[in-house]
Amino acid sequence: MNDELRSEVLRRRYGGQSGRDIARELHLSRKTVAKVLVEHRQQRANGTSLSPKPRKGRGSLVDTHEATLREYLARYPDMTVVRLLEELRSRGYTGGYTVLRQRVKQLRKQGHRPPVERFETGPGVQAQMDWATYTIDFTQEGRRKVQLFSYVLGYSRRQYIHFTASQDLETTLREHVRTFEHLGGAATTCLYDNMKVVVARYEDGEAIYNTRFLAFATHYGFRPVACRPRRPQTKGKVERPFLFIEKNLLGGREFRSLDHLNEVAAWWLREVADVRIHRQTKRRPLDLHAEELPHLIPLPDRPYEVAEMVYRTVDAEGLVSYAQNRYSVPWHYIGQVLAVRITDDSVVIYSPRLELLARHTRFPVTERQRQSRQPEHLPPRDVARRREVLRGRFAELGPLAVRFLEGLLAAQRCGWDQAQKVLALLGIYRREDLLAALDRAVRYGAFSAKSIERILAVQARPKTCWDRMAEEKPSHLGELLSDDPTPPRPATEYQHLLFEESNPDDSTEEKDDTKPEDQDEPF
Repeated sequence: MNDELRSEVLRRRYGGQSGRDIARELHLSRKTVAKVLVEHRQQRANGTSLSPKPRKGRGSLVDTHEATLREYLARYPDMTVVRLLEELRSRGYTGGYTVLRQRVKQLRKQGHRPPVERFETGPGVQAQMDWATYTIDFTQEGRRKVQLFSYVLGYSRRQYIHFTASQDLETTLREHVRTFEHLGGAATTCLYDNMKVVVARYEDGEAIYNTRFLAFATHYGFRPVACRPRRPQTKGKVERPFLFIEKNLLGGREFRSLDHLNEVAAWWLREVADVRIHRQTKRRPLDLHAEELPHLIPLPDRPYEVAEMVYRTVDAEGLVSYAQNRYSVPWHYIGQVLAVRITDDSVVIYSPRLELLARHTRFPVTERQRQSRQPEHLPPRDVARRREVLRGRFAELGPLAVRFLEGLLAAQRCGWDQAQKVLALLGIYRREDLLAALDRAVRYGAFSAKSIERILAVQARPKTCWDRMAEEKPSHLGELLSDDPTPPRPATEYQHLLFEESNPDDSTEEKDDTKPEDQDEPF
């Protein structure tokens, strides 16, 4: 009889039910019920415990190996159960994994985490930075994920936050620049976790930092410090405020859009976070920041230029694409690969000679399939001039391309428009592949842009990003370096250096003084 059934018998008996009824309803014999009642009266009379006696555990196959287990766990506290099983099997253990795991759990010393001691730093010595991700239901933009950038000064606890659409390198650097301008300077060191934009990899236990981020850090003069992996308490000053932001800023508020969220966040920093009494310092972060400000690294004369540089191919409509939006360039660059500079609010496009072609206002990240066209980029109304430019582009490809253009104009009613589309294929396929397709089209009389596209789809492979960059960059450099070349000097100008006799009376200092002049003269 188990303890639960014994308790039910006693409960019913003291509730006034007879032993016969108890036996009938619980499907027990009357002798069993009487035995339970007698034992209970004896325990009460003797004053012994009424709790059930613990059962004696059965022997286990692990018992004979417990001494070995204790020895291994004492020498190797982190040794896995799988490894212990291998050792015990070699010593004759025939039991299973589960029973061994249970015994190891009992024997292994449960190390209690030592209390984390709060590490305080002096003014301007340290800051901490981290990202957090939230999903917010905007009333205008709908449900979407946003990223929260947070930077906290260790001494004053003054914080800067800003919500963004991504956590990429350019965004991280841009938010740092805004932070330093908001706080009036940078701390000497800043703690980071192992985000890829900061830490590229580890070698021999040492962090290898992203070179672009190091260039940014040296521009402002601070030193990045990577925290140990899987130890968030190292950055407790920036980790803990996330909970405060969730409860005080995000809790109980609605936001129309990402811009509205940042407007409210700026108000919250100014009216709530900066002027509250901090639980640890017992002072307002704004007041402590006034003391810390003289110890921060001053801002440089010019902020760090944060811009993403990409290459884009101009399509048949004279547009380049970025973030699913398109921006116009002068129409005669169709088919070429151009450098595009992306800033926080603009898209700047450069020619193959790195001359400024166009500057557009960047569409917000929430907008898609938008076009920004400038009237001066459209093909000229002067049809003759437009056709002259197209004919010149085909002439640059060689006689074969000229033959195809002539056949295309003779065969197609809208031949000039199709010629423009054929040129746009140079941005997708290699030059030699396009020429091979033109050759095949001429041989078989297939004078149309669709024919060229079908031939390329079967015979050629589209260019990768690396192919386009390798194709374009050398030509750009060649054009830039050929503007004012420096011709080589004849060897006769250097002959006097070979046969010049040294004066033994000259001192070493005098020789050293004349040496740089002789070396600098040819250059």
